[in-house]
Amino acid sequence: MRSYAFVGAGNRGTYMYAVPMSRDYPEMATIVGVYDTNARRAALLRSRAGGHFPVYEDFTAMLSEAKPDVVIVTSIDSTHHAYIVQALIAGCDVITEKPLTIDEDKCSLILETERRTGKRVTVTFNLRYMPFMGRLKEMAGEGSLGTITHVHFEWFLDTKHGADYFRRWHRKKANSGGLLVHKSTHHFDIVNWVLADEPIEVHAFGSTRYYGPTQEERGVRCFGCDYAGSCEFHLDIREGNYKELYADCEEEDRYYRDGCVFADEIDIEDTVSLTVRYARGAMMSYSLTAYAPYEGFRIVFTGTKGRLEAEYLNGSTGPYAGQTVQTMRVVGRNNAVTEIPLTDEGGGHGGGDERLLRALLTGAADDRQASSLDGALSCAVGFAANRSIREGKPVRIADLNTF
Repeated sequence: MRSYAFVGAGNRGTYMYAVPMSRDYPEMATIVGVYDTNARRAALLRSRAGGHFPVYEDFTAMLSEAKPDVVIVTSIDSTHHAYIVQALIAGCDVITEKPLTIDEDKCSLILETERRTGKRVTVTFNLRYMPFMGRLKEMAGEGSLGTITHVHFEWFLDTKHGADYFRRWHRKKANSGGLLVHKSTHHFDIVNWVLADEPIEVHAFGSTRYYGPTQEERGVRCFGCDYAGSCEFHLDIREGNYKELYADCEEEDRYYRDGCVFADEIDIEDTVSLTVRYARGAMMSYSLTAYAPYEGFRIVFTGTKGRLEAEYLNGSTGPYAGQTVQTMRVVGRNNAVTEIPLTDEGGGHGGGDERLLRALLTGAADDRQASSLDGALSCAVGFAANRSIREGKPVRIADLNTF
Protein backbone atom coordinates (compact mmCIF):
# COMPACT_ATOMS: atom_id res chain seq x y z
CA MET A 1 0.00 0.00 0.00
CA ARG A 2 1.36 3.39 -1.02
CA SER A 3 0.19 6.74 0.30
CA TYR A 4 -0.73 9.61 -2.01
CA ALA A 5 -1.20 13.35 -1.55
CA PHE A 6 -2.80 15.71 -4.04
CA VAL A 7 -1.90 19.21 -5.11
CA GLY A 8 -4.65 20.62 -7.30
CA ALA A 9 -8.31 19.81 -6.65
CA GLY A 10 -10.00 20.63 -9.93
CA ASN A 11 -12.04 18.37 -12.15
CA ARG A 12 -9.06 16.28 -13.33
CA GLY A 13 -7.60 15.67 -9.89
CA THR A 14 -11.00 14.79 -8.49
CA TYR A 15 -12.42 12.48 -11.14
CA MET A 16 -9.39 11.02 -12.89
CA TYR A 17 -7.54 10.21 -9.67
CA ALA A 18 -9.05 10.83 -6.23
CA VAL A 19 -12.55 9.38 -6.68
CA PRO A 20 -11.61 6.18 -8.55
CA MET A 21 -8.58 5.63 -6.28
CA SER A 22 -10.80 5.68 -3.20
CA ARG A 23 -13.56 3.66 -4.82
CA ASP A 24 -11.67 1.05 -6.85
CA TYR A 25 -8.22 0.67 -5.26
CA PRO A 26 -8.63 0.85 -1.46
CA GLU A 27 -6.22 -2.06 -0.94
CA MET A 28 -3.46 -0.46 -3.06
CA ALA A 29 -3.69 3.27 -2.39
CA THR A 30 -4.54 5.52 0.50
CA ILE A 31 -4.98 9.28 0.19
CA VAL A 32 -3.32 11.15 3.06
CA GLY A 33 -3.94 14.78 2.12
CA VAL A 34 -4.97 17.37 -0.43
CA TYR A 35 -3.80 20.93 -0.99
CA ASP A 36 -5.21 23.54 -3.34
CA THR A 37 -4.90 27.32 -3.36
CA ASN A 38 -8.71 27.23 -3.17
CA ALA A 39 -9.43 25.53 0.17
CA ARG A 40 -13.12 25.16 -0.59
CA ARG A 41 -12.39 23.19 -3.75
CA ALA A 42 -9.91 21.02 -1.84
CA ALA A 43 -12.62 20.24 0.71
CA LEU A 44 -14.93 19.25 -2.12
CA LEU A 45 -12.36 16.77 -3.45
CA ARG A 46 -12.06 15.29 0.02
CA SER A 47 -15.81 14.85 0.40
CA ARG A 48 -16.16 13.24 -3.02
CA ALA A 49 -13.29 10.86 -2.37
CA GLY A 50 -14.52 9.54 0.98
CA GLY A 51 -13.66 12.35 3.39
CA HIS A 52 -11.11 10.41 5.47
CA PHE A 53 -8.03 12.60 4.88
CA PRO A 54 -7.12 16.18 5.80
CA VAL A 55 -7.25 19.34 3.71
CA TYR A 56 -4.04 21.33 4.08
CA GLU A 57 -3.67 25.08 3.82
CA ASP A 58 0.03 24.79 3.03
CA PHE A 59 1.81 22.43 0.62
CA THR A 60 5.00 22.28 2.70
CA ALA A 61 3.00 21.35 5.77
CA MET A 62 1.27 18.57 3.87
CA LEU A 63 4.61 17.09 2.81
CA SER A 64 6.06 17.18 6.33
CA GLU A 65 2.94 16.02 8.20
CA ALA A 66 1.29 13.56 5.81
CA LYS A 67 4.63 12.15 4.55
CA PRO A 68 3.17 10.75 1.32
CA ASP A 69 5.03 8.20 -0.76
CA VAL A 70 3.74 9.88 -3.91
CA VAL A 71 2.51 13.37 -4.75
CA ILE A 72 -0.02 13.69 -7.58
CA VAL A 73 0.23 17.07 -9.29
CA THR A 74 -2.91 18.31 -11.07
CA SER A 75 -2.52 22.05 -10.53
CA ILE A 76 -2.21 24.84 -13.10
CA ASP A 77 0.56 23.98 -15.56
CA SER A 78 2.76 26.94 -14.62
CA THR A 79 2.98 25.67 -11.03
CA HIS A 80 3.93 22.07 -11.82
CA HIS A 81 7.67 22.63 -11.50
CA ALA A 82 7.46 24.19 -8.04
CA TYR A 83 5.40 21.36 -6.57
CA ILE A 84 7.35 18.63 -8.36
CA VAL A 85 10.72 19.95 -7.20
CA GLN A 86 9.56 20.43 -3.60
CA ALA A 87 8.04 16.94 -3.50
CA LEU A 88 11.20 15.33 -4.89
CA ILE A 89 13.39 17.10 -2.33
CA ALA A 90 11.02 15.87 0.40
CA GLY A 91 11.68 12.29 -0.73
CA CYS A 92 8.47 11.67 -2.65
CA ASP A 93 7.93 10.18 -6.07
CA VAL A 94 5.73 12.32 -8.30
CA ILE A 95 2.92 11.62 -10.74
CA THR A 96 2.15 14.72 -12.75
CA GLU A 97 -0.48 15.58 -15.28
CA LYS A 98 0.80 16.65 -18.67
CA PRO A 99 2.44 18.88 -19.62
CA LEU A 100 5.46 18.32 -17.41
CA THR A 101 5.84 22.12 -17.29
CA ILE A 102 5.51 25.19 -19.54
CA ASP A 103 9.04 26.30 -20.48
CA GLU A 104 12.58 25.06 -20.86
CA ASP A 105 14.01 26.58 -17.66
CA LYS A 106 11.36 24.95 -15.46
CA CYS A 107 11.85 21.69 -17.34
CA SER A 108 15.60 21.73 -16.75
CA LEU A 109 15.03 22.34 -13.03
CA ILE A 110 12.73 19.31 -12.77
CA LEU A 111 15.14 16.99 -14.59
CA GLU A 112 18.12 18.12 -12.53
CA THR A 113 16.25 17.73 -9.23
CA GLU A 114 15.07 14.25 -10.19
CA ARG A 115 18.65 13.23 -11.00
CA ARG A 116 19.95 14.70 -7.76
CA THR A 117 17.33 13.18 -5.44
CA GLY A 118 17.03 9.77 -7.08
CA LYS A 119 13.23 9.94 -6.88
CA ARG A 120 10.96 9.35 -9.87
CA VAL A 121 8.67 11.58 -11.92
CA THR A 122 5.97 9.93 -14.05
CA VAL A 123 4.03 11.95 -16.64
CA THR A 124 0.46 10.82 -17.27
CA PHE A 125 0.16 10.47 -21.03
CA ASN A 126 -3.18 8.71 -21.12
CA LEU A 127 -3.23 8.52 -24.92
CA ARG A 128 -0.49 5.88 -24.71
CA TYR A 129 -3.03 3.69 -22.92
CA MET A 130 -5.78 4.26 -25.45
CA PRO A 131 -6.22 0.92 -27.29
CA PHE A 132 -6.42 2.75 -30.63
CA MET A 133 -2.97 4.27 -30.06
CA GLY A 134 -1.58 0.95 -28.91
CA ARG A 135 -2.74 -0.63 -32.16
CA LEU A 136 -1.23 2.27 -34.09
CA LYS A 137 2.17 1.73 -32.49
CA GLU A 138 1.96 -2.02 -33.11
CA MET A 139 1.17 -1.57 -36.81
CA ALA A 140 3.84 1.10 -37.30
CA GLY A 141 6.47 -1.17 -35.80
CA GLU A 142 5.68 -4.55 -37.34
CA GLY A 143 7.70 -3.96 -40.51
CA SER A 144 5.20 -3.59 -43.34
CA LEU A 145 5.92 0.16 -43.65
CA GLY A 146 9.66 -0.26 -44.04
CA THR A 147 11.62 2.70 -42.72
CA ILE A 148 9.21 5.44 -41.59
CA THR A 149 10.17 8.68 -43.29
CA HIS A 150 7.23 11.01 -42.69
CA VAL A 151 4.31 11.59 -40.32
CA HIS A 152 1.27 13.72 -41.10
CA PHE A 153 -0.76 14.55 -37.99
CA GLU A 154 -3.89 16.71 -37.96
CA TRP A 155 -5.78 17.32 -34.70
CA PHE A 156 -9.03 19.27 -34.62
CA LEU A 157 -11.00 20.37 -31.55
CA ASP A 158 -14.68 21.19 -31.91
CA THR A 159 -16.20 24.44 -30.67
CA LYS A 160 -17.34 22.91 -27.39
CA HIS A 161 -14.05 21.33 -26.33
CA GLY A 162 -11.83 23.83 -28.11
CA ALA A 163 -13.62 26.90 -26.77
CA ASP A 164 -13.13 25.71 -23.20
CA TYR A 165 -9.39 26.41 -23.35
CA PHE A 166 -10.22 30.04 -24.08
CA ARG A 167 -12.59 30.37 -21.11
CA ARG A 168 -10.24 29.02 -18.47
CA TRP A 169 -6.78 29.76 -17.10
CA HIS A 170 -5.27 28.05 -20.16
CA ARG A 171 -6.02 31.16 -22.25
CA LYS A 172 -2.83 32.85 -21.06
CA LYS A 173 0.57 31.45 -22.06
CA ALA A 174 1.97 32.40 -18.68
CA ASN A 175 -0.36 29.76 -17.20
CA SER A 176 -0.35 26.99 -19.80
CA GLY A 177 2.37 27.57 -22.37
CA GLY A 178 -0.41 27.73 -24.96
CA LEU A 179 -2.03 24.81 -26.74
CA LEU A 180 1.29 23.80 -28.30
CA VAL A 181 2.43 22.87 -24.80
CA HIS A 182 -0.73 22.14 -22.84
CA LYS A 183 -2.62 20.18 -25.50
CA SER A 184 -0.13 19.20 -28.19
CA THR A 185 2.28 17.62 -25.71
CA HIS A 186 -0.08 14.60 -25.89
CA HIS A 187 0.29 14.44 -29.65
CA PHE A 188 4.03 15.02 -29.81
CA ASP A 189 4.52 12.28 -27.23
CA ILE A 190 2.54 9.79 -29.32
CA VAL A 191 4.75 10.42 -32.36
CA ASN A 192 7.95 10.28 -30.29
CA TRP A 193 6.73 7.01 -28.76
CA VAL A 194 5.64 5.37 -32.00
CA LEU A 195 8.84 6.37 -33.81
CA ALA A 196 11.02 5.59 -30.77
CA ASP A 197 12.97 8.67 -31.82
CA GLU A 198 13.82 12.14 -30.55
CA PRO A 199 12.88 15.48 -32.14
CA ILE A 200 15.81 17.72 -33.05
CA GLU A 201 14.37 20.75 -34.89
CA VAL A 202 11.03 22.59 -35.15
CA HIS A 203 9.69 25.29 -37.46
CA ALA A 204 6.25 26.59 -36.47
CA PHE A 205 3.58 29.12 -37.35
CA GLY A 206 0.62 30.12 -35.22
CA SER A 207 -2.07 32.73 -34.80
CA THR A 208 -5.37 33.45 -33.06
CA ARG A 209 -8.01 33.63 -35.76
CA TYR A 210 -11.27 32.61 -34.13
CA TYR A 211 -11.20 33.34 -30.38
CA GLY A 212 -9.69 36.35 -28.61
CA PRO A 213 -10.79 39.91 -29.44
CA THR A 214 -12.30 39.00 -32.82
CA GLN A 215 -15.91 40.05 -32.09
CA GLU A 216 -17.44 43.30 -30.91
CA GLU A 217 -20.17 41.56 -28.93
CA ARG A 218 -18.21 40.30 -25.95
CA GLY A 219 -18.05 40.63 -22.20
CA VAL A 220 -15.84 39.66 -19.28
CA ARG A 221 -17.53 36.38 -18.43
CA CYS A 222 -20.66 34.46 -19.32
CA PHE A 223 -22.44 35.10 -16.01
CA GLY A 224 -24.29 38.39 -16.30
CA CYS A 225 -23.15 38.99 -19.89
CA ASP A 226 -25.38 41.25 -22.02
CA TYR A 227 -25.02 38.82 -24.93
CA ALA A 228 -25.84 35.63 -23.04
CA GLY A 229 -29.00 35.06 -25.03
CA SER A 230 -27.35 35.26 -28.43
CA CYS A 231 -23.81 33.91 -27.89
CA GLU A 232 -23.25 30.32 -28.99
CA PHE A 233 -20.45 30.02 -26.44
CA HIS A 234 -22.50 31.00 -23.40
CA LEU A 235 -21.82 28.68 -20.46
CA ASP A 236 -23.96 28.60 -17.32
CA ILE A 237 -21.75 27.51 -14.44
CA ARG A 238 -24.62 27.95 -11.97
CA GLU A 239 -25.86 24.47 -12.80
CA GLY A 240 -24.57 20.89 -12.72
CA ASN A 241 -21.08 19.98 -11.58
CA TYR A 242 -19.79 23.44 -12.52
CA LYS A 243 -21.78 25.00 -9.67
CA GLU A 244 -20.13 23.13 -6.80
CA LEU A 245 -16.67 22.90 -8.28
CA TYR A 246 -16.37 26.45 -9.62
CA ALA A 247 -19.26 28.87 -9.06
CA ASP A 248 -19.57 28.08 -5.35
CA CYS A 249 -15.79 28.39 -4.94
CA GLU A 250 -15.34 31.81 -6.58
CA GLU A 251 -15.28 33.74 -3.32
CA GLU A 252 -12.06 31.97 -2.33
CA ASP A 253 -9.85 33.14 -5.20
CA ARG A 254 -11.95 35.03 -7.79
CA TYR A 255 -11.27 32.40 -10.43
CA TYR A 256 -14.03 32.54 -13.04
CA ARG A 257 -14.52 29.33 -14.99
CA ASP A 258 -16.75 31.05 -17.56
CA GLY A 259 -14.45 33.71 -19.01
CA CYS A 260 -15.44 35.21 -22.37
CA VAL A 261 -13.80 33.34 -25.25
CA PHE A 262 -13.39 36.66 -27.07
CA ALA A 263 -11.56 38.44 -24.23
CA ASP A 264 -8.69 40.88 -24.80
CA GLU A 265 -6.35 38.99 -22.47
CA ILE A 266 -6.29 35.80 -24.56
CA ASP A 267 -2.76 35.36 -25.92
CA ILE A 268 -2.67 31.68 -26.94
CA GLU A 269 -3.01 30.51 -30.54
CA ASP A 270 -6.06 28.67 -31.85
CA THR A 271 -4.48 27.84 -35.23
CA VAL A 272 -1.03 26.24 -35.45
CA SER A 273 1.08 24.42 -38.01
CA LEU A 274 4.60 23.08 -37.68
CA THR A 275 7.26 20.79 -39.07
CA VAL A 276 9.48 18.60 -36.90
CA ARG A 277 12.72 16.86 -37.89
CA TYR A 278 13.75 13.72 -35.98
CA ALA A 279 17.20 12.38 -35.13
CA ARG A 280 17.00 9.41 -37.48
CA GLY A 281 15.73 11.49 -40.39
CA ALA A 282 11.93 11.21 -40.21
CA MET A 283 9.87 14.39 -40.51
CA MET A 284 6.44 15.33 -39.17
CA SER A 285 3.91 17.89 -40.38
CA TYR A 286 1.46 18.76 -37.59
CA SER A 287 -1.53 21.06 -37.31
CA LEU A 288 -4.05 21.93 -34.62
CA THR A 289 -7.23 23.98 -34.88
CA ALA A 290 -9.51 24.68 -31.92
CA TYR A 291 -12.75 25.59 -33.73
CA ALA A 292 -13.57 22.71 -36.07
CA PRO A 293 -17.19 21.66 -36.73
CA TYR A 294 -16.37 18.21 -35.32
CA GLU A 295 -13.62 16.65 -33.22
CA GLY A 296 -10.93 14.07 -33.76
CA PHE A 297 -7.64 13.45 -35.50
CA ARG A 298 -6.03 11.95 -38.57
CA ILE A 299 -2.52 10.55 -38.58
CA VAL A 300 -0.51 8.98 -41.39
CA PHE A 301 2.86 7.22 -41.18
CA THR A 302 4.57 6.90 -44.56
CA GLY A 303 7.47 4.49 -45.00
CA THR A 304 9.65 3.13 -47.73
CA LYS A 305 7.34 0.12 -48.18
CA GLY A 306 3.89 1.42 -47.35
CA ARG A 307 1.58 3.82 -45.59
CA LEU A 308 -0.39 3.52 -42.34
CA GLU A 309 -3.54 5.69 -42.30
CA ALA A 310 -5.63 6.20 -39.18
CA GLU A 311 -8.64 8.34 -38.30
CA TYR A 312 -10.48 8.82 -35.01
CA LEU A 313 -13.58 11.02 -34.86
CA ASN A 314 -15.74 11.75 -31.82
CA GLY A 315 -16.84 14.71 -29.69
CA SER A 316 -20.10 16.34 -28.75
CA THR A 317 -20.88 18.48 -31.82
CA GLY A 318 -21.17 17.95 -35.55
CA PRO A 319 -22.01 14.84 -37.57
CA TYR A 320 -20.18 12.44 -35.22
CA ALA A 321 -21.60 13.79 -31.95
CA GLY A 322 -22.08 11.10 -29.35
CA GLN A 323 -20.33 8.39 -31.34
CA THR A 324 -16.84 7.20 -32.14
CA VAL A 325 -15.74 6.55 -35.70
CA GLN A 326 -12.33 4.90 -35.98
CA THR A 327 -10.53 3.42 -38.95
CA MET A 328 -7.01 2.17 -39.60
CA ARG A 329 -5.48 0.63 -42.69
CA VAL A 330 -2.14 -0.22 -44.25
CA VAL A 331 -1.59 0.49 -47.95
CA GLY A 332 1.35 -1.41 -49.47
CA ARG A 333 3.49 -0.74 -52.53
CA ASN A 334 1.77 -3.63 -54.26
CA ASN A 335 -1.59 -1.81 -53.97
CA ALA A 336 -2.72 -4.19 -51.25
CA VAL A 337 -4.99 -2.50 -48.68
CA THR A 338 -5.29 -4.13 -45.27
CA GLU A 339 -8.06 -2.90 -42.97
CA ILE A 340 -6.99 -3.19 -39.34
CA PRO A 341 -9.68 -4.54 -36.96
CA LEU A 342 -10.40 -2.24 -34.04
CA THR A 343 -12.52 -2.50 -30.93
CA ASP A 344 -14.77 0.30 -29.68
CA GLU A 345 -13.55 1.10 -26.18
CA GLY A 346 -15.55 3.08 -23.65
CA GLY A 347 -14.21 5.23 -20.83
CA GLY A 348 -12.30 8.49 -20.64
CA HIS A 349 -9.99 9.34 -23.53
CA GLY A 350 -10.92 6.26 -25.52
CA GLY A 351 -10.33 3.91 -22.58
CA GLY A 352 -6.92 5.39 -21.79
CA ASP A 353 -7.75 6.98 -18.43
CA GLU A 354 -8.80 3.79 -16.67
CA ARG A 355 -5.88 1.75 -18.02
CA LEU A 356 -3.39 4.47 -17.07
CA LEU A 357 -4.65 4.74 -13.49
CA ARG A 358 -4.57 0.96 -13.07
CA ALA A 359 -0.97 0.82 -14.28
CA LEU A 360 0.08 3.68 -12.00
CA LEU A 361 -1.43 2.15 -8.88
CA THR A 362 -0.59 -1.51 -9.48
CA GLY A 363 2.97 -0.78 -10.54
CA ALA A 364 2.55 -2.86 -13.69
CA ALA A 365 5.64 -2.35 -15.83
CA ASP A 366 5.09 -1.69 -19.53
CA ASP A 367 6.49 0.54 -22.26
CA ARG A 368 3.54 2.90 -21.98
CA GLN A 369 4.49 4.58 -18.71
CA ALA A 370 6.12 7.89 -19.51
CA SER A 371 9.19 9.15 -17.69
CA SER A 372 10.22 12.72 -17.01
CA LEU A 373 12.45 12.50 -20.10
CA ASP A 374 9.47 11.47 -22.23
CA GLY A 375 7.54 14.40 -20.81
CA ALA A 376 10.44 16.75 -21.46
CA LEU A 377 10.90 15.61 -25.07
CA SER A 378 7.24 16.14 -25.89
CA CYS A 379 7.23 19.53 -24.16
CA ALA A 380 10.42 20.48 -25.97
CA VAL A 381 8.61 20.38 -29.31
CA GLY A 382 6.08 22.84 -27.88
CA PHE A 383 8.79 25.03 -26.33
CA ALA A 384 10.65 25.14 -29.63
CA ALA A 385 7.43 25.82 -31.55
CA ASN A 386 6.56 28.75 -29.28
CA ARG A 387 10.02 30.20 -29.78
CA SER A 388 9.85 29.60 -33.53
CA ILE A 389 6.56 31.51 -33.73
CA ARG A 390 8.03 34.40 -31.70
CA GLU A 391 11.30 34.59 -33.65
CA GLY A 392 10.08 33.58 -37.09
CA LYS A 393 12.75 30.92 -37.67
CA PRO A 394 13.46 27.21 -37.05
CA VAL A 395 14.59 26.26 -33.56
CA ARG A 396 16.86 23.36 -32.65
CA ILE A 397 15.89 21.38 -29.56
CA ALA A 398 19.53 21.40 -28.43
CA ASP A 399 19.43 25.20 -28.27
CA LEU A 400 16.74 25.09 -25.58
CA ASN A 401 19.31 23.92 -23.01
CA THR A 402 16.63 21.75 -21.41
CA PHE A 403 18.42 18.42 -21.04
